[in-house]
Amino acid sequence: MNLPNYFLADLPPEATLSPKMISEACDALKRNREKFLAPRSTEEIVKILCEVAAEWLSPENRFRKLALEFGPAETGFSKPVLEKGLDNFFKQFTRENFDALLQQEFADAENIFSHHASLVTRHSFWRAPEFLVHICAGNLPNPTLTSIAVGLLLRSAQFVKCASGASFLPRLFAHSLRELNPKLGACLEIAEWRGGNLDFENTLFAEANCVTATGSDETLEKIRARLPLKIRFVGYGQRVSFGYVAREILRDETIAEIISRAADDVIAWDQNGCLSPHVFYVEERGAIESDRFAELLAVELAKREVTEPRGKISTEESAVIASHRAIYETLVAHRGDAKIWASQNSTAWTVVFEHDVRFQFSPLNRFIFVKPVPDLKMALQGADEIHEKVSTIGIAAPPEKFQQLAREFARSGATRICQIGQMQNPPLTWRHDGRPALGDLITWTDLEKEF
Repeated sequence: MNLPNYFLADLPPEATLSPKMISEACDALKRNREKFLAPRSTEEIVKILCEVAAEWLSPENRFRKLALEFGPAETGFSKPVLEKGLDNFFKQFTRENFDALLQQEFADAENIFSHHASLVTRHSFWRAPEFLVHICAGNLPNPTLTSIAVGLLLRSAQFVKCASGASFLPRLFAHSLRELNPKLGACLEIAEWRGGNLDFENTLFAEANCVTATGSDETLEKIRARLPLKIRFVGYGQRVSFGYVAREILRDETIAEIISRAADDVIAWDQNGCLSPHVFYVEERGAIESDRFAELLAVELAKREVTEPRGKISTEESAVIASHRAIYETLVAHRGDAKIWASQNSTAWTVVFEHDVRFQFSPLNRFIFVKPVPDLKMALQGADEIHEKVSTIGIAAPPEKFQQLAREFARSGATRICQIGQMQNPPLTWRHDGRPALGDLITWTDLEKEF
């Protein structure tokens, strides 16, 4: 794969990265921002982002072709999973969605660099960090690509530090942006190294106005402790998600669609990431019982393995899945109310059905628990120990019950509630961990005046 050496992540494997190179890259980003990014209008940036996304959705786009050709080896996801994940992501980049995001975040406030102040009694200005650093996790590409888009909307120069071995898709996105608009692309840097390199990261942090980081809670604490107090820090730590299926929807005429949607959530990005379900809580006493739901889900996952196969995983990950399977196979042998379905001669998918309502952490990679519950109260009790860590809850229920369930889950602390089938496909306006996408990064100035 031949790409120009525009970014540090493009350097050949034999090249040696140094703190000096990082410092020089930061200086260049700041200069380029002043010339090429800060003067641009939001409308112009939105237009460019939408054009880049439209290119990625075209089957003939060369960056899309590179992603699908080399992506399975580089990312571990199969081509169908990559294709579907990237399509769902870039379909969100529309003018209407960006307008909704900006209205949600800023309403009538103005960028401090705008020259069109309105004459109102009370007004607000916002200003973004001039230099924004992203420390990105390596499990999924979407959060990194979203961070880049957010930084461009804020007119911030950006240094994106990817996890070791995880820069492939961010690089391609950055190259596609630079090809469409070289000056805008020059305000972005992509690099990768193994986390914990203090020389590199201290050099980078010394240049930053704001640092965002995604990773384990332990990783976030280590980064926070090393940042000077003047630098704003926005961290996204470990979160988990689960699904809830109401009995009213468990009918012959609806079950096929619900099973298909549940499978969508399990196979999206191979169940990696904070938005993927670990557990489906299924209400009992439906026309189709909860164990039958689990069995049908297993059948669907077997079918999907043919059309949308799971990507390759490490020997260690396979061993963890095999260990979990062995535990539940033993449980099934001694208890008549537990069941397990699993792919043969591989760890490609697993469905475990058990009556213990306690939330169970899945080893992921298409390993899902199905737990019957009599009602919502029991599900909330089962998930109580993780209620402060819940990201997304997917619900399958009739409209009137959906609203009722959503209120209860919101009271319990969930920060995103959606239809089952959309758990790994949040809208552009999604408030990550219940926080504003852009608002966490900016500083406000309130203007009070009388005329």
